[in-house]
Order: sequence, then structure tokens, then C-alpha cells
Amino acid sequence: MSWLQLVVGVLGGVALLWLLLVSALWLAKPDERRLRESLRLLPDVVGLLTRLARDRQVPWGMRLRLWGLLGYLAMPVDLIPDFIPVLGYADDAIVVAFVLRSVVRSAGREKLDEHWPGTPSGLAAVERLARISRAAHTQDRGKAR
Repeated sequence: MSWLQLVVGVLGGVALLWLLLVSALWLAKPDERRLRESLRLLPDVVGLLTRLARDRQVPWGMRLRLWGLLGYLAMPVDLIPDFIPVLGYADDAIVVAFVLRSVVRSAGREKLDEHWPGTPSGLAAVERLARISRAAHTQDRGKAR
């Protein structure tokens, strides 16, 4: 096998993986109302991510994920370029939602409440966007008492 065949094979594989990612994001994309909501909340979400990443009570692996997410959000290059309608901004919102869900599972729902810099309605919107259930958290707190 020549080096050219290897390069073409690797590039083809990367292109296929990118197309699969775009397809998955297209299926998981939030509707336009939720997307607008998430863009409005961006400063508060970045503040939340930063505070969570600095909290020594959050497990080390989660803090590493949060710093990685903050780095990804700061990068000028995205997985899906921003000029692609809807998906261009949706990829950021979807990645944030996945990371926040994993942080809540690992560090607990209380950390979200503790570090949220915005309004209660903004926190409720973030919970909706990330599909974090407040009812499950309330039930868990009831069991702990």
C-alpha cells in the first residue's frame, strides 16, 4: 500500500466521521426558540462553566472536561462552521448541554444552583436546554433527609 492510498483512506475516514457527526447534530438540534434562548444565556453559561471548573469540590475529571469545553468555546474553529444555518451555532449548545449533564450527574445538581450567576429563570432555561430534571433532584434530596 502506498503512502498516497493511506492518506486518501485517512482523509476519507475523517470526512465520513464528520458527516456522521453533522447528521447526529442535525437530529439532536434544538428548535430555533431554544437556540435563541441558549445564545442569550451565553455569558451566564460561560460564567457557570468557569466557576464550576475552578471549584475544588467538583471531581478532577469533570473540571478537566469543563476547561476543555471552555477552550472549545473560545476556539475560532468549530466542528460545524457557524455560517451553516442552525447547526453552526447548535453544535456549541449541544456540546455545552452534554457536558453540563455529565457534571450534574457527577458533582450533583446543587453545584449548578451554587454557581449559577444569572436569574432563576435563566437557570430554568439552561436546565431545559440541557434536559436536566429538577424533579429528579428534588426526589434525591427528599431521600437524603
